[in-house]
Amino acid sequence: MSWTRYRELRAQLQRVWQRGDLLAERVTGASSFPRRLSLKGPSSTQMAEQFDTVRAWIAELRGLPHVRVEMRAFRHRLLGTNQVPEAVWIDSLDDALAILGKRKEVERFERLVTQTRARRPVLLPWLARKPHKALELADTWGRLLDVVDWLEVHPRPHRYLRQVDIPGVDSKFIEAHRGVLAQWLDRVLPAEAIDTSASGLSGFARRYGFRDKPQRVRLRVLDPAHALLPGLGEADMTLDAASFARLQPTVARVFITENEINFLAFPPVKDSLLIFGAGYGFEVLAQAAWLANCHVHHWGDIDTHGFAILDQLRAQLPHARSLLMDRETLSAFQAHWGVEKKQTLRDLPRLNADERALYDDLRANRLRPNLRLEQERIGFGWVERVLADLETEPVCAAVGHHAW
Repeated sequence: MSWTRYRELRAQLQRVWQRGDLLAERVTGASSFPRRLSLKGPSSTQMAEQFDTVRAWIAELRGLPHVRVEMRAFRHRLLGTNQVPEAVWIDSLDDALAILGKRKEVERFERLVTQTRARRPVLLPWLARKPHKALELADTWGRLLDVVDWLEVHPRPHRYLRQVDIPGVDSKFIEAHRGVLAQWLDRVLPAEAIDTSASGLSGFARRYGFRDKPQRVRLRVLDPAHALLPGLGEADMTLDAASFARLQPTVARVFITENEINFLAFPPVKDSLLIFGAGYGFEVLAQAAWLANCHVHHWGDIDTHGFAILDQLRAQLPHARSLLMDRETLSAFQAHWGVEKKQTLRDLPRLNADERALYDDLRANRLRPNLRLEQERIGFGWVERVLADLETEPVCAAVGHHAW
């Protein structure tokens, strides 16, 4: 039998609870009670054929605590007139909470509402929309409000999170709650205190005027004649983005590789410098105006993501050329082909004709499904020959144009 019983009634209330409706009403002051629940009872035929079972079901339903059963008259030619359930009602929040066993949660939530109404009433709509999230944060609620208070007094503080001095609050606490704090701060702070160009967890510091960890660039000079520091011709160096942008190297070529082993093993090349492309965005490179006067060569994997990275780089450095990402190299090392777990399929408008043709073959799986050739699987002798050929090419003083 599929007649409604206590467990189905409770499940209906549980869904209402999970949506947050019952908690939200503690903020808005609205009430959805009395609340009618769905009821499925026996058909006329079942009442005639299973009269005793139906009568037991009615008695069970009417005996449920915290539930009001609305009855109606049912007339049957054989059974006469009988009272059967028409609807089931929950008359109050207290009744609903007794059924759900959620009284403590509501009491805790009401304390949050009271605290927020007193300190930050502007956050009450957030509380109504995300009541279950608020319950998760109940033990830290006061400290989160303390962070909001501090930033209102110190807008765009231009200091590291580590320097925020609030009792009971440290940088790890703020970092762990960036998502919620961002939603609150956007409501509380004036527009001039928010940098809307920064978003997401990674953009939290910049959005609210904190100092962020500087992005770093790792590089090697490939020609000792162009050493950046005396006596450190081929040193493996790491600079913050601002220092990298202020460099004035005398090199003519800059290579970028996305693989650390290739970065370490990259052979010497006259008048050249090498950048390790992992760990920072290409926006960092765009800040270095001197790169516009260098031939830039990017070496990535021959797969769809490798070409997507190349396309991304050209958004910042339009004159960048690809290196060892061609059909000839792919064919020469067929024995080392691998599988790209998940391809990118979007159009890449910054590829040149040859690159786009190869990229289209890869994303359409015309050569082999999910084909990739990782850059470290290309023979080192092949790399050295390609670089030697590059050294014979003339380089101009200014190459701030599409050189590919």
